Amino acid sequence: MEFVCLEDLVPQDHLLRKIDKYIDFSFIIEKVERSFADSKELHGLRYCRLRGLQNAGEQVLLTAACQNMKKIAIYLSKQG
Repeated sequence: MEFVCLEDLVPQDHLLRKIDKYIDFSFIIEKVERSFADSKELHGLRYCRLRGLQNAGEQVLLTAACQNMKKIAIYLSKQG
């Protein structure tokens, strides 16, 4: 597995580097923090059950899939 730094991939004069000045992304940070807290408390992500980077990544993806299915079920139940 190779790790790549985003700073190396995005040129200094790219739009992505300038957009932070004009758009407030604080609402995204709050959503991600709530989702991560939910993962830790309700879906067992506080402690990794699987060892190794790849296995831990699989556990995170399965937890995210579980959260998405839960959101879909709540959405559909509200629809009728």
